[in-house]
Amino acid sequence: MLVRTLYISRNSGPQTSTVTGSILKTALVFNKVHGITGVLCQGTGFFIQMLEGERSVVSSLYARILNDKRHKEVEIVSFEEIKDRKFKQWSMALIDLSDTDPMVVLQHPEFDPYAGGRDFLMQQIDDWIATGKPVQSPSN
Repeated sequence: MLVRTLYISRNSGPQTSTVTGSILKTALVFNKVHGITGVLCQGTGFFIQMLEGERSVVSSLYARILNDKRHKEVEIVSFEEIKDRKFKQWSMALIDLSDTDPMVVLQHPEFDPYAGGRDFLMQQIDDWIATGKPVQSPSN
């Protein structure tokens, strides 16, 4: 059974390209081997991530994320059964929002992923992808 989970978390330490690169590198290898697809959105001090795959595999991965010291304040926004994958072309794509999206830079502190619900966050991800936000999809 395929599922999709959407979660948010805060970065527990300095958010650097090295930290994000480490997360992405691990995700690309693990996800490809285990049939997981998805997207990781990195903003200033937070992550929004959507994962798709078999229920047991996604659940196990989420348990690993909960114990990952690079994340804190991890919250599931949505966990649902799906018929089709939304991100089947990516074992893990990265949308870097740190300095590119006016909604998440310091001039707009009202953007708080913890305040938005499932529909808001899923729409944001769709919009970031549709409007050409820098989606880095390393070769899978």
